[in-house]
Amino acid sequence: MKNNKTAFYLIVTYVIMQLSGYLFAPLLLEFFMQQGIKVSQAELLASGWWIFISMLIATIITLVLVQKDKSFFTNLKGKKSSIGASIGWGFLGFFMVLIGQSLAAVIEGALGVDPGSENTAVFVKISAAAPVAILSIAIFAPILEELIFRRVIFGSLVQKTNFFIAGFVSAVVFAIIHFDFTHILLYAVSGFIFAFLYYKTKRILTSIISHMLLNGFVVLIQLNQENILRYQKYLESLSNAQ
Repeated sequence: MKNNKTAFYLIVTYVIMQLSGYLFAPLLLEFFMQQGIKVSQAELLASGWWIFISMLIATIITLVLVQKDKSFFTNLKGKKSSIGASIGWGFLGFFMVLIGQSLAAVIEGALGVDPGSENTAVFVKISAAAPVAILSIAIFAPILEELIFRRVIFGSLVQKTNFFIAGFVSAVVFAIIHFDFTHILLYAVSGFIFAFLYYKTKRILTSIISHMLLNGFVVLIQLNQENILRYQKYLESLSNAQ
């Protein structure tokens, strides 16, 4: 019974965090505009700082709730992998997700879907204006999302169905919540692999590590895209000179 209460409180915390921006981000926007910052820049700063503040608070509340429920992580049957093996699978999982996303991107391309995620592009713009948001994207979001979508949703369903049904449902819900329906396959594939990692090791730590590495990698690549392209052109010029 306590497990169910904890899961409910986690979902409520996550939903409130998602909706809180509608109330508090405008207050931050007003604050930044009063500092003489242009509206477009102030909007990015307000979004970035509220993402950081709301996710930080939600993560603290979530970790406190989980810490109080000692049975919260005993929902999956089977022996847990060692911490070392779980961390190893976490790093391996990062590459598994990259491969999975690459295959999903190929399928999307064959279906005529343009590459590049609008959702990711927005977060990159926000991160460039307010770097503090990177902490939320790379650390807080993976913790919150893995606990909600893998532990609560997948973990509850897999006890009543099987891995594939639970993995599919949790992956689709995970994709939908990102509100980037053009690339729903990309997010669903990632969610399914994260579910596999959690199921494989019986430790949510594994999928959290993979998720953190993925988010951090994507943000860093996107933020340094111009430098990467410049470096590629430089290498090409060296190759042509030879």
